[in-house]
Amino acid sequence: MTKKQAENRIKELREITAYHAKRYYDDDSPEISDFEYDMLMLELRNLENKYPEFISSDSLTQHVGGNVKEGFQKVEHEVPLQSLLDIFNFDDLRVFDERVRKTAEEVNIPLKYVVETKIDGLSVSLEYKNGIFVRGATRGNGLVGEDITENLKTVKTIPHKLKEDIDITVRGEVFISKEGFEKLNEEREILEEPLFANARNAAAGSLRQLDSKETAKRPLDIYIFNVQKSDTIEFKSHYESLLYLEKLGFNVNPVKIFCDTIDEAIDAIDKIGEDRESLSFGIDGAVIKVDDLHLREILGTNYKTPKWAIAYKYPPEQKETLLKDIICQVGRTGAITPMAILEPVKVAGSTISKTTLHNEDFIKEKDLMIGDRVIIQKAGDVIPEVVSVVKDKRDGTQKVFTMPTKCPVCGADAVREEGEAVIRCIGIECQAKLFRSIWHFASREAMNIKGLGYSIIEEFLNRNLIKNIPDLYTLTLEDVKTLKKDGTKFAQNLIDAINESKNNDLYRLINALGIRHVGVKGAKSLAKRFKTMDELMNASYEELIEVDDTGEITAKAIYEFFEQEQTKDLIQKLKDSGVNMNAQIEENVDNRFEGMTFVLTGALEKFTRDEASAIIEKFGGKVSSSVSKKTTYVLAGDDAGSKLDKANKLGVSVISEEQFNTMIGE
Repeated sequence: MTKKQAENRIKELREITAYHAKRYYDDDSPEISDFEYDMLMLELRNLENKYPEFISSDSLTQHVGGNVKEGFQKVEHEVPLQSLLDIFNFDDLRVFDERVRKTAEEVNIPLKYVVETKIDGLSVSLEYKNGIFVRGATRGNGLVGEDITENLKTVKTIPHKLKEDIDITVRGEVFISKEGFEKLNEEREILEEPLFANARNAAAGSLRQLDSKETAKRPLDIYIFNVQKSDTIEFKSHYESLLYLEKLGFNVNPVKIFCDTIDEAIDAIDKIGEDRESLSFGIDGAVIKVDDLHLREILGTNYKTPKWAIAYKYPPEQKETLLKDIICQVGRTGAITPMAILEPVKVAGSTISKTTLHNEDFIKEKDLMIGDRVIIQKAGDVIPEVVSVVKDKRDGTQKVFTMPTKCPVCGADAVREEGEAVIRCIGIECQAKLFRSIWHFASREAMNIKGLGYSIIEEFLNRNLIKNIPDLYTLTLEDVKTLKKDGTKFAQNLIDAINESKNNDLYRLINALGIRHVGVKGAKSLAKRFKTMDELMNASYEELIEVDDTGEITAKAIYEFFEQEQTKDLIQKLKDSGVNMNAQIEENVDNRFEGMTFVLTGALEKFTRDEASAIIEKFGGKVSSSVSKKTTYVLAGDDAGSKLDKANKLGVSVISEEQFNTMIGE
């Protein structure tokens, strides 16, 4: 590589790493694996070391990635929260040991190490005054972070009061356990929310919520791994400080191995690597730290990293195996996911016999065929993945895989909509998505069956009390009573709520069916246009596309949904149970808001947003979720946000709740 080529590559790497650092630190939405990012940073660092004349302050080798998110107060760290230099082999670790040992011998201080797991989460500092938790902050760029005190107070393993009244600042890693991450993504799948790519980003995104109530819903945990500053007590060794932190009530990193030599440290790293599958939390390496704190002071720090600690990153282990078959699994939302069935092979400490192939596009991109020899890897604690095909081992016996056109569970149509990578089952009675279908059917904006929550539905299904949605209407008082001790009152309330739902307006039932792209607003438009369920079921595609708020994709989804035998069967069962199939038509003689579009923002005093929307629609108006030039009025309550700003920018009329009351004649 010439000097000019090196300069160009350094510039290119700076841009690439800056982009991916933003996706990782600021957006909590990485596009590449940690290992891929580490390799880019390693290449950049090596080139800058070889050509120091091209080093500049904007390189990520010179500072920690991460910025303060808008909406949070800045916190200047009294003691910088530095990052660690990453190494990927034991030769580099021995070079680190030689450098540190030379200084230790010069000052006559015995060299000992502590090896800890490098927890895959978000680094934070916790500040205590007189034993009381007063402030918590993210690392940010190492010098300035975000004040997330209220969010950290929702983490159950962070003590609000220590067992001693001391002044101390500690550093820890907030994370989500492997089990907690699986449950979190399962819940998000049911709610049809985007799944988190990994536990680290889930934890980071949770802590950086502007509303601490949202943070409290996430299964966050923390391990403390360092004393940043203490005005009350002075420590001589790092290991001693960790034991003291445990006595104070902190949840300290459980993997902390005291080592007399670098050979013991290497053995400890190997042991962590072997055991990492059994850990309840994810790790992305091991950290080797000098134990003596006075020696640490002498060794000092660089601009970005301490000279007394280093991080060993476990390289992703790759193995070749046979792709025996590809089968399809159906998730709770109906998403059909291809799964690779592999000849079992041990990778990174665990035996892998299957892994996800994500979607049809992934299979085509990798050019995968059943019977291929494939390379799989498992970097750290992530899900194993197929990396590539060993094409020169193909012998002509391989078979092309095609995604199913029918659901493998229930036989209903499997549909891939334009612009989506996922193929979905649209059968409403599909057993694979039954839980999610019932949960949506009973939800507040659908049939509004009060008391029929997540855990109750799960119990009904586990006990085989219901096998489909219409079975809700055959439940008896005795059935429901068995769910709770002394559950008579609960059972009667739930049975009453189920029976009451039979009288709901047609639009609620339409919304409850869970048709793709049809929400409350669309359901109301459909009920208003067709008046009865039978008319809607018999509507042509051409008739559907003429309905307000119904485009081509939505019309196609509605038409295909009602073409399914499962849908017809379910509707008939609901009819037989006495569920209302007709729109409750109100004669609307007052169309004062006809042709007008309203946007609601902020908190209203007299009405909920649903109530205000219903009033607007009653008078012939429309309610939109976004402000545009076509918006007639923005109804702004207290703490109105960006929608109000956009309205002012576009010159859209903004009205107060008092003005709205006048308009509706209150």
